Amino acid sequence: MKILMFGRGVISVLYGWALEKAGHSVEFYVRPGRAAQYGPAVALEFLDARRSLGGAQVKERWPVRLREDLPADHDYGLILLSVQHYRFEEAAAFLSPRVAKATVLAFNNFWVEPQQAASGFPAEQLAWGFPQAGGGFGADGVLRGALFGKVFFGTFLTDPGPRELAAREVFTKAGFGIVEQRDFRSWLFVHFALNCSMQLEALKAGSMPRAFASGRHRQDTILNLRELVPLLAARAVDLKDQSSYLAPFRLPTWLLGPAMGIAPKLLAPLRVVLDSHANMEELRSTCRDVLAEARRLHVAVPRLEAAASLFS
Repeated sequence: MKILMFGRGVISVLYGWALEKAGHSVEFYVRPGRAAQYGPAVALEFLDARRSLGGAQVKERWPVRLREDLPADHDYGLILLSVQHYRFEEAAAFLSPRVAKATVLAFNNFWVEPQQAASGFPAEQLAWGFPQAGGGFGADGVLRGALFGKVFFGTFLTDPGPRELAAREVFTKAGFGIVEQRDFRSWLFVHFALNCSMQLEALKAGSMPRAFASGRHRQDTILNLRELVPLLAARAVDLKDQSSYLAPFRLPTWLLGPAMGIAPKLLAPLRVVLDSHANMEELRSTCRDVLAEARRLHVAVPRLEAAASLFS
């Protein structure tokens, strides 16, 4: 299949690499002027954890094909759209009139209503997923991070259609396991709230690794998420359906906190993702958006309010 990755960010590069290794033709759309800036290859140093928890080391200079135009009559079969959540509206406005016959995989975080945010795309050409990968580009231009073995796909209380199933097949044939979320809206909002809970502590500590290394910050992450559960309820999230994700945060902080600290020590891919994360604006934007929604719905979030100066 001919696949277009929208942008040359961390997620696009990691999955583009995996999909090309699986035999697909992969290209990247970048903003005008960026192709010369980026150059014809990406330096990679990451852990590929599709087949083992510890991950296999990948270290190579991967040649990539970049393009700065996207004609309306292109012949891509799949367009993978994965951008920072605060960039989705801009990306969708550009891409929606240029879909042609492709399936668009919204591979993204959302705090706004996802179907509304993607309403400019033909609904029958949309598929929905979420990556399990992360990392960052260092000052030396090297992409460091990890690619995990599972990928989330979801629907909005419907069964997946033919295009959605075909998108899943692209990933399964590339060695990924699929985790289905039938109520994808609820799952996305819970995931966003969890991100906010952790990222608030990273802002306080100065980085993600420092937050995970601190017992106090790990404990506060748990308390942050508990505070956000009423906000999720106010947004009509099905908390019962998402109980498997929320239940651990009901455990005593003295039990869950240390477990959170042990995980990066035992799982090298998770540790690499935390160590290589460098986008502090992503953290600030996540917290800003959650606080704005809490204020709009008049849900008390005193812990988040008290830290507003870190991200306002």
